[in-house]
Amino acid sequence: MIEEGQVVLFSFPQTGGIDGKIRPALVLRKLPGQYSDWLICMISTQLQQGIKGIDEIVSPSDSDFIISGLKRKSLIRVTRLAVVPAYILHGKIGNISEERLNRMKKNISDWILGN
Repeated sequence: MIEEGQVVLFSFPQTGGIDGKIRPALVLRKLPGQYSDWLICMISTQLQQGIKGIDEIVSPSDSDFIISGLKRKSLIRVTRLAVVPAYILHGKIGNISEERLNRMKKNISDWILGN
């Protein structure tokens, strides 16, 4: 069962709709309506791509690093959002803390509102 705050694996689509590499993503929220579509954001080990004040780094020293299922220091790229159907998500590898999830949702809201 998919839930907010889960770190999942999914096939990141390449140009032309061809399935790409399996990548981690953070599940942010289920979209309203009859379909099982989810808002997710990408996770990368390319830390230099982070945007200060919006994206978030998960480090081995963080209290939720072990439960995240991530193997290396990683960047949760809130600025790389996608809406995907549940069937594209290959499974859960971990979770982030509720505190981090709420902070990231606020970062998204502030970013969209221009705060």
